[in-house]
Amino acid sequence: MQIRQLQVACDQLQDRLLLRIATQRDEEYRIWLTRRFLRELWPHLAQIAGKQGEPAPVASEKPADEAANFEQPFSDENATYPLGTTPLLSSEVKVDTLSDGSINLTFREGRERSFQLGLNAELLQTLCAMLRAAAEHAQWNLALDYTPATTIAAVSKRPLSRLH
Repeated sequence: MQIRQLQVACDQLQDRLLLRIATQRDEEYRIWLTRRFLRELWPHLAQIAGKQGEPAPVASEKPADEAANFEQPFSDENATYPLGTTPLLSSEVKVDTLSDGSINLTFREGRERSFQLGLNAELLQTLCAMLRAAAEHAQWNLALDYTPATTIAAVSKRPLSRLH
């Protein structure tokens, strides 16, 4: 799946974050993230992102005018919704670290819908920054910092491969 755009927005009424993923094939996936879910997920994302450090500059194969632009609004024009228009309410996630350093996050909604999101180091750093900004905007008062792996292991008793 080729990711075209990511967005994390706060829905004040629902008191949730909405993660939107748009693909090059004009598909859009929507996932609700609750405060509790993000609080449990964050130590694992921070551990992986901390091991990767800051992403190295990548020479873009795209012309400069097509490079990543965070000022561009999220576009859902002509989008199709393989999981439906109602966002998946993620109640568990499986985190897999691949041999090439990328990760797969499989979000699940109970035993019903699921969605797998593959992220390279740069996209993981971007997602983490977006989650931090959205949680701050939501005034959730979560400590979403990058912490050394030893501290994270002590804080989180849940296995890295699966969160509920």
